[in-house]
Amino acid sequence: MARAGSLASSPIPDSLKPGGIESENHPWKIRLVEHPKRFESSFFRAAKKAAHKILDEISDTDLPYGSRPAGSEHWEMHHGGSLWVKGAGGWRMYRARVGIEWSMQFCAEPVKVDRLRQEAAELIDAFALTLPALAELGYEEADALLRTPIKDADGVEAWTDSLFNACVPMTHGNHQGILPKVPGEHHYPWPVKGADFVRYDDFQLWVTLPDGTHGAVAPVDRRGSGDGHVRLVHVPEGSRAAETLAEAQEQGLMAVLPPNSSAALQAFAEQIDPGRRSAAGPLAAGRPRGNGRGSR
Repeated sequence: MARAGSLASSPIPDSLKPGGIESENHPWKIRLVEHPKRFESSFFRAAKKAAHKILDEISDTDLPYGSRPAGSEHWEMHHGGSLWVKGAGGWRMYRARVGIEWSMQFCAEPVKVDRLRQEAAELIDAFALTLPALAELGYEEADALLRTPIKDADGVEAWTDSLFNACVPMTHGNHQGILPKVPGEHHYPWPVKGADFVRYDDFQLWVTLPDGTHGAVAPVDRRGSGDGHVRLVHVPEGSRAAETLAEAQEQGLMAVLPPNSSAALQAFAEQIDPGRRSAAGPLAAGRPRGNGRGSR
């Protein structure tokens, strides 16, 4: 078995690597087929229209996930559990306990989706300005969606494509992107991807590992501690480090890379002086020390 902190050999059998031949006794095949033509329901069109009006009222600093789309890009609405409320300070979006991705509605049990509806109604009822404000924006179905028990597939569809599930606003990269450009929520685990929206700007969460795959790392101590070690928190299954990370998680340990590793140097590159061969040590001159609770 590989030891935590070392790079293990690839866990993928040679016969299953690209270009290999699958040779089990019970061979399997995966077909790549086109999606059935996906239509926009009237529920989704109404929800998107309301969401765009809400976003027009929100300042750039209050957007939930990153900046507004630039250039020819546009908002993409992620079915991620978007609980929009209006308080004294304006519009805010909370995330539901779970979101229902569009394709997942076809395996969703109505009674379980109805629990999401009840939880959403309880939150939104705590913000008395919300329903009148949504009615002013033309989203008059909001109250009925929150009050009508979900008992069948029609109810699941209406909820899945509603403002309260389908309108987490994201740029294309944050929604569907793939490294090395931008990691999207559809392809990277949310506990890791979520750090993109709270990390220090000068900490590089996503790094290139020695085998060319991309992983995510986190500091092991608070900002300004001088500790340059990084904890490996995510790698793709094809990475040489995947087995090591899996073993560390199984044993309740951390997979840690040293301060002079390429991953640590990438992660802290903007926090250390150019040319340093170790991420350990003081912050580069001019870097704010932070409040003691940040990335490093």
